[in-house]
Amino acid sequence: MAIPPAAILFDLDGTLVDSEPGIRASAQAALAALGHGDVEVSLDGLIGPPLDEVMAQVLGRFGDDRVAEAILAYRAHYGAEGYLASEFYPGVAEVLEQLAGTPLYVATSKRTVFARRILEHLGKSGAFVGIYGSEPDGALDAKADLIADILRRHDLAAHRCLMIGDRRHDVVGAQANGVGSVGVLWGYGDREELESAGAQRIISDPAELIGVVSGTPRR
Repeated sequence: MAIPPAAILFDLDGTLVDSEPGIRASAQAALAALGHGDVEVSLDGLIGPPLDEVMAQVLGRFGDDRVAEAILAYRAHYGAEGYLASEFYPGVAEVLEQLAGTPLYVATSKRTVFARRILEHLGKSGAFVGIYGSEPDGALDAKADLIADILRRHDLAAHRCLMIGDRRHDVVGAQANGVGSVGVLWGYGDREELESAGAQRIISDPAELIGVVSGTPRR
């Protein structure tokens, strides 16, 4: 019989919630603040990595390097209204309820304050022992550093934990800490990205998480 994980770490964007509408609106607001308001922003393949990487790529299309200024404008809009557009993927809220006996954590590249606001808005912040993300000092921007910090804070045995995420950053961050990784296909990454990153399992439906955690395949 498989030994259940001692704790499960979840990415937020693309794993627990579909946050694309709010992120797009806030990125559009940031571009407008920098004088690029007449162009429709495309975020294909860009949701999930740290915000500075995303904004650098978006601004690069316009030959603009004002990343810090864009991030300030983005966060002002996101904190006021963008975060409200996030919704749980179908089936995710139900899975969280079924996993209530296992300590759950959020490990996201999004600012901690926004992650907490989203989950509070959706009525599920209480499902998690801890909600962690990036901080203003930049110390936890890398997913590997964030996961390491969560393990240390809660005295978790890495080999008894699972990281669930939709992008390569989640998988690579888990590997760097000796944590098991499960890639999900309902978010913003794809199978090729997750396989090349080395995800140990890849699933296409939130309900499959119950089988992964219990060691029993979904019927």
